[in-house]
Amino acid sequence: MSDRSLRVLLVDDDPLVRMGLRTMLGGVPDLVVAGEAEDGAEVLDLVASTRPDVVLMDLKMPGTDGIAATAQLRGRPDAPAVIVLTTYDADDQVLRALRAGAAGFVLKHTPPADIVAAVRRAAAGEPVLSPSVLAGLIKHVTTPDRDRQHARDLLDALTDRERAIATAIARGRTNREIAAELYLSTATVKAHLTRLMAKLDVANRTQVAVLLHEAE
Repeated sequence: MSDRSLRVLLVDDDPLVRMGLRTMLGGVPDLVVAGEAEDGAEVLDLVASTRPDVVLMDLKMPGTDGIAATAQLRGRPDAPAVIVLTTYDADDQVLRALRAGAAGFVLKHTPPADIVAAVRRAAAGEPVLSPSVLAGLIKHVTTPDRDRQHARDLLDALTDRERAIATAIARGRTNREIAAELYLSTATVKAHLTRLMAKLDVANRTQVAVLLHEAE
């Protein structure tokens, strides 16, 4: 990351939640609130005009919800990382948001320091969710057999090296850690990651981890 401030877009239909987030993030020197929206329908235009690094997205909104807005963002070039805000961590909608391209999720009562850490990690393309949290979520939300088989079919298309990197991602490893484990350069890991994400048709490493867990 560069030394410039990270730009964050807040999307929540509750003005009190937005005010709380704005106040909290406003006290962090390297973060700036680039804009706010109260409905997912506003997100695409605001992302184009404010160019945030990270979107903090409410999961449930009366208009366009966070899942739909995240899916719409995924198709844009240079889309920002999305972290969904939710009240419940074991919710099938959380898993749907991760499948749609969200980098992770945070509970609305998460301590401020943890929200800030999640924003920084998402902006850097690093793991936002711990492997245990992701595995627990997928275990709680039963994966249909057709989705499990689809995940297995996609993973079968990977080379042995790509599969090893995907497995390391599912364990929460960073690119640097994967490089050390597999005796590769970080640049080589990034190249493999780009190729395997294209084969799996996913937008980020969280979706890679979701597929790995769903295939089990």
